[in-house]
Amino acid sequence: MNTELPRQRLRSVARWGLWTLLALMIAGLVAAAALTPDGRKAALSVLDRARSAFTATQTTHVAHDEDDDDDHDHDHGDGHDHDHDHGPGASKKYNHVHDEASAIKLSKQARGNIGLRLTKVELKPFERTISVPGIVVQRPGWSIIEVTAPMTGVVARVYPIQGESIEPRQPLFEIRLTHEDLLQSQTDFLRTIEELDVTDREVARLEEVSAGGVIPGKLLIERKYEQQKQRAAFNTLRQALLLHGLSPEEVAGIETTRKLVESLTVCAPEREVAEGMDSHPLQVKQLDVSQGKYVNPGDTLCTLMDYGELYIEGRAFEQDVPAITRASTSDGALLAVWGEKSTAATATSTGLKILYLNEEVDPQSRTFRFYVALPNRPVRETKTPDGRRFVYWQFRPGQRAQLRVPIEQWKARIVLPVEAVVQDGAEAYAFEANGDHFDRRPVRVDYRDQDWVVIADDGALKIGSMVAASAAHQVQLALKAQTGGGVDPHAGHNH
Repeated sequence: MNTELPRQRLRSVARWGLWTLLALMIAGLVAAAALTPDGRKAALSVLDRARSAFTATQTTHVAHDEDDDDDHDHDHGDGHDHDHDHGPGASKKYNHVHDEASAIKLSKQARGNIGLRLTKVELKPFERTISVPGIVVQRPGWSIIEVTAPMTGVVARVYPIQGESIEPRQPLFEIRLTHEDLLQSQTDFLRTIEELDVTDREVARLEEVSAGGVIPGKLLIERKYEQQKQRAAFNTLRQALLLHGLSPEEVAGIETTRKLVESLTVCAPEREVAEGMDSHPLQVKQLDVSQGKYVNPGDTLCTLMDYGELYIEGRAFEQDVPAITRASTSDGALLAVWGEKSTAATATSTGLKILYLNEEVDPQSRTFRFYVALPNRPVRETKTPDGRRFVYWQFRPGQRAQLRVPIEQWKARIVLPVEAVVQDGAEAYAFEANGDHFDRRPVRVDYRDQDWVVIADDGALKIGSMVAASAAHQVQLALKAQTGGGVDPHAGHNH
């Protein structure tokens, strides 16, 4: 029996019915739009949905027609199904189907409002890490320098101010000496210098006379012996003055001017600079004396800070000890993140190495401490009109960081910032840029941490395409609002 003609008539009646219903809807909505602005917006929204529904209906009818044609025109007669096998790797074939319900168009202003950035989808290696909190601490025995009074005296002058940056051997304090031992040592040193001068002149005279045989040679030998004894005393007293705290220049000044040193200049110490590091200034952290104060040997005059190299003290839990131990013995480098997210505009320090591990676990907090060397550098410098210098360093004790300790290396993975993927129930979505709009793509998440998310390379995202690297949650909310779905303000957020 030929049923083709009734079928075509039924489909024709259905199409005309849809057209009639759509015309009535348009007429009613136009009338509502003429009354209020809200009605106009509602009318436009309903028209868009009606157009999409009608297009889908037309597509369905066309597909049915094609199926009917296949049923009538292609009779295989063998009773077998004909499936198409695309071979290995077919699951990774990219199928770019544009779906209006999963697409959203964002203006330039909207992108700027939500801080949307783009990134390229590409395969690259990924280093899986564990995150350990850390805090910048001083280098024990090195960062803090106490400048003490070398001898008894009265502070006559204070050169630096608190917070000022100074160079090694720069004058810090002037102390008027009242130390009896130093005064006695200077007096003995000066007397020895005078006696040695007399002996030197006597030896020179005897050498000239003894050449003619006028005096016996024994006398000359005795004078030279006495000269050697005085020179030995001179060297001993010179070393004693240096140990008392006088500089080589001050000792040489006593020898040249024949005057005693009445005051002592205390200077900043010199520091050994590690290989590969530049010389850097010290900072006056605290002044402990003022002008006119009487000080004894060993009294603290000031405290200096050397910020050139600091430590990061990492605090890991007991279960992380094996991973951190492996990282300390391997060539893997740690990453320090100075902020909440390394994908944001925050500073990071790369190439850090574990210096040493603590041998004990804190019984109270159950944490295991380890230390990472942190090179430091000045970032800004200012000077006052009177020449005082102030240097500001990149890192300071007490500053907090997150240490990323490497534990595993993966190859050829799709890696996106964590803000590029939004979680909605069991589904995870990324937004692929397609012309002037974004298509929502369901993706499978293989791994996620605080900063990065690893996406399965199963064809959901096209390699080489551009996707939203941030603000995926805001784009998801906007898409739901556009399609009229309920908006869950907590979608995509982990609590």
